[in-house]
Amino acid sequence: MTRHTTEVVSGGAGGVRHGNLPRTALTALAPSVWGTTYVVTTELLPEGHPLFAGFLRALPAGLIALALTRTLPRGAWWGKAAALGVLNIGLFLPLLFVAAERLPGGVAATLAAAQPLVVAVLAITVLHERLSPWRLLWGVTGVVGVGLVVIGPNATLDTVGVVAGLAGAVTMALGVTLTKRWGRPAGVGATTFAGWQLTAGGLFLLPLTFLVEGAPPAIDLPAALGYLWLGLVGGLITYALWFQGITSLPVASVAVLALLSPLVAAVLGAIVLDQTLGPIQLVGFALSLAAIVAGQLPPRTRTRARSRGRTRTPEHDSTSTSTSTSAPEGSPR
Repeated sequence: MTRHTTEVVSGGAGGVRHGNLPRTALTALAPSVWGTTYVVTTELLPEGHPLFAGFLRALPAGLIALALTRTLPRGAWWGKAAALGVLNIGLFLPLLFVAAERLPGGVAATLAAAQPLVVAVLAITVLHERLSPWRLLWGVTGVVGVGLVVIGPNATLDTVGVVAGLAGAVTMALGVTLTKRWGRPAGVGATTFAGWQLTAGGLFLLPLTFLVEGAPPAIDLPAALGYLWLGLVGGLITYALWFQGITSLPVASVAVLALLSPLVAAVLGAIVLDQTLGPIQLVGFALSLAAIVAGQLPPRTRTRARSRGRTRTPEHDSTSTSTSTSAPEGSPR
């Protein structure tokens, strides 16, 4: 009983405990690596083929994972894996690229940063969790922080781009929430699970890519290295870490880690592309990092409730001990 209670407290919906810190750090690597996508795309990949980049990011990595693990879905998991692959990858990537093409990068990143807010709402209906003002407060703080970091003074809005950006946030949030609800089949590892979804998403993108963009572009050595980075590191490895985190950590805590992606992109923009970060951007960084850290902590109400539950008077302890000792064998305790 003691061991089971410890596991529930350390991995429950309240937030990250010390035992989960390494797992949280590994999960955070995924959105951090995804933050390199902008620099890789603009500096290494051919222009005008965003869907092709998404396709190469998904399908080859998924097929490699299937070849290595040699495990296919069974029963209902054929449909579940296909649905998760389309939501997390197949739909999300095109919507992301449409928003990126029609909106300034900062606006697109800010819309994508709304994902933790959507997850907080979906957790109520899909996971049957209580509404957490703590999560909503820090979710809004994270969106504001990212906006301060990446939105310039001359940012303009496009209706189609805004709809695509919000739809992308909702699509991935739904995929994250359903991944948490369904979990993974028994005996299936994170690499296999990621391979299923990458393959499903890549197959979904295959006809869409060639219908919209036509023939693939010429690929030189820098482009090949860029696609290799996006596919193996930014695809297979990071999605395995991401799905492992979703299934083993509180879903709201994982969702807020996605704020790392635009922050890493901004840092790389300053280092590689000589973009500047002024005082407003630094304030946004502080707000975003505060939201990420706060998202890993338990809501205050739960902390207080647990503290009150664990604080017992000597009289109560004595009564509990006496009752436990005198209870007949086999009676509920």
